[in-house]
Amino acid sequence: MAAHFGRRLRKGAATTAVAAAAVAALSASQAPGVTNEDDGRPAAAGASAPATDGAVDGSATGNATGNSPYYTDLPPLKSPNPSPSPSAGTPVSRGAAEAGIPATVLDAYKKAEAELRSAKPGCNLPWQLLAAIGKVESGHARGGQVDADGTTVGRILGPQLDGNGFALIPDTDGGAYDGNSTYDQAVGPMQFIPSTWAWAGRDGNGDGKKDPNNVYDAALAAGHYLCRNDWDMSTEGGLHSAILSYNNSQDYLNLVLNWLEFYRKGSHSVPDGTGGVPEHRSDEDSGGTHSPKPSDPPAKPDPKPHKPKPGGDGGSDHGGSDSPGPGPTPAPPTPPAPPTPPAPPTDPQTPTDLVDHLVGMGTGKLSATAGDAFAEPVSVRAETKVGKSVAKIRIRFTITGDTDAAFAGGETVATVATDAKGIALAPALQAGEKTGDFKVTAAVVGRTVKGVDFAATVTARAADTLVRAGDSPLSCTPGGEFADQVQVKATYKGAVADKVAATATLVKSADDATENDKGPYFKDADGKAVRTLTGLQTDDKGLLTLPKLYADDTTGTFLLRITTTGGATLTVELKVAAADSPASPDPSASAS
Repeated sequence: MAAHFGRRLRKGAATTAVAAAAVAALSASQAPGVTNEDDGRPAAAGASAPATDGAVDGSATGNATGNSPYYTDLPPLKSPNPSPSPSAGTPVSRGAAEAGIPATVLDAYKKAEAELRSAKPGCNLPWQLLAAIGKVESGHARGGQVDADGTTVGRILGPQLDGNGFALIPDTDGGAYDGNSTYDQAVGPMQFIPSTWAWAGRDGNGDGKKDPNNVYDAALAAGHYLCRNDWDMSTEGGLHSAILSYNNSQDYLNLVLNWLEFYRKGSHSVPDGTGGVPEHRSDEDSGGTHSPKPSDPPAKPDPKPHKPKPGGDGGSDHGGSDSPGPGPTPAPPTPPAPPTPPAPPTDPQTPTDLVDHLVGMGTGKLSATAGDAFAEPVSVRAETKVGKSVAKIRIRFTITGDTDAAFAGGETVATVATDAKGIALAPALQAGEKTGDFKVTAAVVGRTVKGVDFAATVTARAADTLVRAGDSPLSCTPGGEFADQVQVKATYKGAVADKVAATATLVKSADDATENDKGPYFKDADGKAVRTLTGLQTDDKGLLTLPKLYADDTTGTFLLRITTTGGATLTVELKVAAADSPASPDPSASAS
């Protein structure tokens, strides 16, 4: 639709002059000698956005929209207080209807805030300010009528700025953005005029393009525009100067501040395409009232009805009448009903509106060893009610559970658009070091349909083979220490088995795995004898080197048994014999 957003109240010359002086004074006190860093044009000391509409081109208006019209609907008096959504993939609508922001549009506002927090931390830009401006400029892009990439379904245009009730801005883009090669028109979710977009445009969704019709690009551009003069949004002066630079009107400032205050008190996500679209615009000739300041209380009716003066004509203050006394008060004339604005045309359905359900493409439970990548892919197909695939919708994959598994890059949430066959493939899934079960949930962004859950497990690292590194005999004299430390190497299916848990125990015999109470031993931190070691682990080469072994006064042949997760076992012989005499086996420590 030819979207002319907002209702801009035209003031008399005296009112305009006063507003211009007020705005100039405000900017002069807040931003002396600043420089417009985005377009390279210096701002003179004490300069502010012009207060008149008589600009001849986009840059001369000094604002983003060319003072184009905007929506004037005020937020409800009662602010929302929504509860959080119970699942990452399913938006839940709660609280006041006006507090609901379409999921993709809300995501764009928050991503822009995150980037500005890093790029321009001194600006302190809240996403709620972008939401307030987005509400006023386009009704959150017509209630969230955007595709999976955030591009509006159909172009959103303000009226042509031909000087007929609006600023005069001859064409600056050859009609590239607005389709008008004679005059400029405000374009997109944040209503940038082409001459401003030429230097303020940003690529917010990483597709390599700067499109004013894309909500991610437009929100990021609006954030940079508001922050361009080093204004601090956490101060009243900086906030007001930035908003006035977007559209130079005191009514516009008050209106945006009202929505900012409303969204700061609470908001929530609603499915794309289900958001409400405002009804009143600033270019309507309905004689509406101005936007109150956020702190203004609502107007109350006069509790005392008007009474005619005695001897008057039923209401006149200018003298009596021929009537000997007060007569009945005539009914006031009924004012003509204001014209009803035409209903906007019904917008076409977005691809998201067509989705009825998701189908999991997996073939069973996902499993991987700690530290390894999952071999099985995680993917779903989006389908209509009759089973047809739906392309270009966004699917959010979310990992939940008590493990440290993550998608490639370390994230636990990933959003992917479906391809031409309606399939969304999640990024590669990587197991962490923590074992256990977890879940991957796939859900449609911006639409409430049942998600798909994938069960997954991270198992401990394992070894299936242990061999001794070295073959020299392990022996010592009674009461002495073994010259060589025991070292073994673990493998799993022929590959190095690193970080595998192991246990070493001096056992009584080959058939009795209980701990021996005599013969060789290890020492703990206090120097006491211990014959079982737990919590051992192979290194990145699969090697495990045990601490030094010592012998008590018992001679004979003893057994050291090493086991790992996965079932690998190795038994090593240890001999204790007097010097210069052959070692004789100890009947109680047989290696049978």
